[in-house]
Amino acid sequence: MAQKAVEQRGVSVRLACRMFNVSESCYRYQAKLRAEDDVIADWLVPLTTAHRNWGFDLCFLYLRNVKGFKWNHKRVYRVYRQAGAEPASSHANALLGRRQSRWRSPPGPTSVWSMDFMHDQLADGRSIRAITDGWLHDSSDN
Repeated sequence: MAQKAVEQRGVSVRLACRMFNVSESCYRYQAKLRAEDDVIADWLVPLTTAHRNWGFDLCFLYLRNVKGFKWNHKRVYRVYRQAGAEPASSHANALLGRRQSRWRSPPGPTSVWSMDFMHDQLADGRSIRAITDGWLHDSSDN
């Protein structure tokens, strides 16, 4: 907003920064792309293509512990996201959304509809509580 005031209204930078409560150093800030980001990307891209099931954590630990780089994890993560390196989703995760429900309703109005509340205690004193369906004779696993 301070930039628009300077460009469109001809207001001085000092006055515009004061009006919008922005420091002049913030107004003049230019982000610098570092050459090390390219080096990080040069390491990450082949690493993620060679090890498709590695996520960010394993890639970062490999670069830190095996290769000996001392890059900050936030910086490596930013470059990781910019490079678009995402691990392939596993088959198990894809199937979780399509899991079928085992709960079926009883076939007719004369069928038994009931629930049984069960309680037990472990040897170490912790208690377990479960609810069992009287028609399926099964407890909920959710």
